[in-house]
Amino acid sequence: MNIILADNQDITRVGLIYVLQKMKHDEVNIVTDKIELIYRLKEDPKSLVILDYTLFDLNDASDVIILSQRFKGAKLVLFSEDLSVPFVRQILASIPKSSILLKDSPLFEIRECIKEAMLGQRYICQHAADMLLTSDNLQEETVKLTKTETEILKDIALGMTTKEIAAKRFSSFHTVNTHRKNIFRKLGVNNAHEATKYALRAGLVDEAEYYI
Repeated sequence: MNIILADNQDITRVGLIYVLQKMKHDEVNIVTDKIELIYRLKEDPKSLVILDYTLFDLNDASDVIILSQRFKGAKLVLFSEDLSVPFVRQILASIPKSSILLKDSPLFEIRECIKEAMLGQRYICQHAADMLLTSDNLQEETVKLTKTETEILKDIALGMTTKEIAAKRFSSFHTVNTHRKNIFRKLGVNNAHEATKYALRAGLVDEAEYYI
């Protein structure tokens, strides 16, 4: 089976290629953006895609879901350092052939996940399973935003565009867009309107400032 590795972290790519070669899977295509990924899937719509959503140019869960709906024969392994419970739930509910694998998973889980995914079976690593089970006993998941993410969330709530935020912070568009994507992922939302409502409800943004 053709395997597409969509991860922009060099050390992860090297490690996964090594694991896949040990598993006798030598046909691995590395892609660095969404356009390349779509091109490869057009060539082989039944590929296994190992994707780090947090490091790729996909804006939110809906982008991942749309991609999976376009290529229904593809199998997807979301392989990331940190995924929020709402995001994971949305992916699992919307994409039948999806698996969740966090980067702190032991080697045996990584191998097992790849094997199951290639057979079209869903696999959820122990860490992700524990996250889902724990959240069932909580009314609302605690959102942990960094200082920079909180500042950018405020700017989003005030209606600023990614380009405007980048200019204000003397940062690149790509850097701010990555922060924006991570904020949406952590909050489990799909757009700026939902992020703003969540932030106001959680007290992450001053309501008086928002309505100025």
